[in-house]
Amino acid sequence: MVGKKSGKALLREEGLERTDNDLEFTTWPQVNMINQKNYYTEYLKRDDQILVFRLQNEENRNRMTREAKDRDRALAQSNRAEFPLPEADADMEDEAVADEGSAPAIGEEVLGSKVIVIHSGSQNLRIGLASDALPRTIPMVIARKWKCNESEEDGSEPRPKRIKADDDDDLDPEQLFGAEFASQFSAMSADLKVRMRNNKRRVLPNSKDLVVNYNRRTLPDTISEHNDPLRVDWTELPPNRKSAPEYICGQAALRIPDDSKPSYKLFWPLKNGWYNERDYASKTLLYEDIVVIIEDALKSQLGLRRKNEWSQFGCVFVIPDLYERRYVTDTLEMLLREFGFGRVCFIQESLAATFGAGYSSACIVDIGAQKTSICCVEEGMCIENSRMNLKYGGADVTETFIKMMLFDHFPYADINLRRRYDFMVAEELKQKFCTMNESDISVQLYDFHLRVSGQDTRKYSFKTYDEVMLAPMGFFNPSFFDNSEKLLGRRKLIPRSYDLYDSSPNDPASAAQSTVYQALAPHNGKGTSTTAAVNSENPNSNFAASTPSRQQPFNLLNRFNENLDTTPRSSVAGSPAPEGGRTPNTGAGTLTPAVGANGAPVAPVDPNIEKMALAEERDGILPIMPLDAAIFASATHGARDDDRKLRDFLGSIMVIGGGGKVPGFTTFLEDRLREMRPVFAKDILVGTPPRELDSQVVVWKGGSVFGKLRGTNDSWIGQMEYDRLGSRLLAYKCMWAW
Repeated sequence: MVGKKSGKALLREEGLERTDNDLEFTTWPQVNMINQKNYYTEYLKRDDQILVFRLQNEENRNRMTREAKDRDRALAQSNRAEFPLPEADADMEDEAVADEGSAPAIGEEVLGSKVIVIHSGSQNLRIGLASDALPRTIPMVIARKWKCNESEEDGSEPRPKRIKADDDDDLDPEQLFGAEFASQFSAMSADLKVRMRNNKRRVLPNSKDLVVNYNRRTLPDTISEHNDPLRVDWTELPPNRKSAPEYICGQAALRIPDDSKPSYKLFWPLKNGWYNERDYASKTLLYEDIVVIIEDALKSQLGLRRKNEWSQFGCVFVIPDLYERRYVTDTLEMLLREFGFGRVCFIQESLAATFGAGYSSACIVDIGAQKTSICCVEEGMCIENSRMNLKYGGADVTETFIKMMLFDHFPYADINLRRRYDFMVAEELKQKFCTMNESDISVQLYDFHLRVSGQDTRKYSFKTYDEVMLAPMGFFNPSFFDNSEKLLGRRKLIPRSYDLYDSSPNDPASAAQSTVYQALAPHNGKGTSTTAAVNSENPNSNFAASTPSRQQPFNLLNRFNENLDTTPRSSVAGSPAPEGGRTPNTGAGTLTPAVGANGAPVAPVDPNIEKMALAEERDGILPIMPLDAAIFASATHGARDDDRKLRDFLGSIMVIGGGGKVPGFTTFLEDRLREMRPVFAKDILVGTPPRELDSQVVVWKGGSVFGKLRGTNDSWIGQMEYDRLGSRLLAYKCMWAW
């Protein structure tokens, strides 16, 4: 009896059995399944996989190889049997060679002679080689051929602005600037008298009357040009209009006569620390003016007239602490493409100030011409949440001082800061006569000379009283400044920077700067303010209330608390189920949809759209705050609730910049800070840069020190790596979180 055959035997007999012939179904490579229990990758986890670090390692190896070959070549040529002493490490060599007192060897290149340091401000440009002791300072201005000059535009309205009468009659000087200015001026003058009496200073009751009566009746004296030993050398233009240059840069632009033929108009590319978008019609012309000004400085001040030599130089560019990304990326593109520098690196202003002063930790207060920046530096790093950028400076003091003098019947009543010679006269008056020493406040007699092209020199005599001190006191009451035109043209030409992935605004923010927006933000109909914007942009920041100001016009603490009380905040935890209901509570972390006032569910808001709207709201707010309150806010956020660190910052406040060069300013600021916080009275110390270094050039000096570092400076951006990666290099090259 034959047994039952299996299925395989039947298939074998019928010739249908499957045989393995080692043939694959496809030639496409098969990818095995990923082990679900252990994910691992080495992508971008080693330095040799990143181009930036790989180029740095290659450069170090090439340098070591080159030094070894030079050492062997020198040993072979010396014909000496003894073995040479080992050379010092590159990092230690930098510290030895960087000493300016040591002279280089014969034939050796001076350290820093191939590095150009540029610090551009709203009013002045400081440029020089890193090997120089001091920079060259030139005005950041360019004059271009125009249909009319700047004083004839906008209906020839003078600056400071005067109020015009309805019947075109001349108003009294006390009425030129409105009732609000008059009341603020009188209140500040009364407060100063009370302060002086408390400090046992003598105050004459009729001081104002003496000043007004003298200024009202005084007349100028005329001096012929050949009798004026300090006459101005005006910029001469060719008689043929067609042969006149298209543009003139620097100090020569300020010396062009206002009635020149052809007419020239002054353009300032930077204003209040931002791009000056108000006076320009196109972004291209704005960038071109910046390039032309720096290029003219390179040729005229540094003697680098051949452009093909610039590729042999590196450039250290100083940027603001609280910068805008577009400004940095556009500057990087400009330096590498337009100028063709071999390499470029960036350094922040406050960090450069500590480099120049030789401090490791400090609270830097930089008072410039049109902006004031405050930042705490700790161990060579700017603390991000302590950065502040306030839009007032020395130019506001100049304008306010002229307004006060006009209020007191200034004999030169036609002064107009839009005219070039009047602008230089006003700056001279502020630098000579403004002070913050109470001992100098008395009725003083001064004089100045007005020099106009094509006219005889006029000598004016005038008296002052408390105007010389009240004008710089505007730093502690910034609402007294004229802030009406500082936001005009904002974002007209250059948009803000956006994130590459979610298209949300990604300009850096800080907790200290956010306190300014919180105090000044207007409330909308829903009762929300910029507080939500700050929380969404920087959720990990600690927005503690800054120190309240004692001045009534600007009470920071009250407005800050008002914003906090009226801003509703939602909890992250989920809402529990209602009592007695059948809806189960799935957990404390479960989120429930928001419910409106009428009981209907509220649709969730896209965070990117919310960030965009809040960034636009922030662009409409001018950041100003009393200087003493701003310093406490910056130090508080920089200390991060560490009392010892807060005392260290308050004990190392360094005031730099031209706006802080008013005599007695540091002492007055120190007294104000001690009055605001008596608890820290023993710790507060306000100083200036050491070694009698000019406070205006200390930032540039720090940039030159940074440019001399060879073995420890990995921030250089070269041409080849920029061609490959573009501005993405900044994430690897910057010393701060880009």
